Amino acid sequence: MGSSTEGHPSAHRVVRPVRRAGTTVAVEGVAIAGVPLGGSVPPVRCPACSEDDDKVVDSRASDDGTAIRRRRECLVCGHRFTTFERCEEIPLVVVKRSGDRVPFDRFKIVAGVRAAVKGRPVDDEQIADLAREVEDGLRLAGGEVTSEQVGLAVLDQLRELDQVASLRFASVYKGFEDAADFQREIRLLTKGTEPKRH
Repeated sequence: MGSSTEGHPSAHRVVRPVRRAGTTVAVEGVAIAGVPLGGSVPPVRCPACSEDDDKVVDSRASDDGTAIRRRRECLVCGHRFTTFERCEEIPLVVVKRSGDRVPFDRFKIVAGVRAAVKGRPVDDEQIADLAREVEDGLRLAGGEVTSEQVGLAVLDQLRELDQVASLRFASVYKGFEDAADFQREIRLLTKGTEPKRH
């Protein structure tokens, strides 16, 4: 968080998360269970007198937009303190073919895509964007996805980015064994990119 409040005795650092669809809203220094989105800002227990009657005197987003900094004043003793509100992602779990469950690792996608696009006109930023798009899409599907869903999501994004790279990725992911497998994948690619006939 901002350097102005790091280590400050009145800047709360305790995170009590509240889970909502796809994300966790975490307020450092306050539990907000049961408070509807868009509702009033819940009170926080004062670190000086332990009363939970305060008012927010200033709210502002952090420089990178990932948190909201709230300056509060206790209405009992007048003590001022700071809390931070931010979103945390619910862990995404991948169910492998063996049935094992492992944490989703975006860097594995980056590594696989980087191998597929080797020598192609695709830069690191495009690879990173692809990995983020895949992760965002998978999170919308829920907190648990199969390894097949991950592979197909990567393949779909690669088809849009670079068709040669998508063929390379498909050959490994789908375990191509002969030329017929490549021909079938090429037909899928051309079918998806053919212009519509009127």
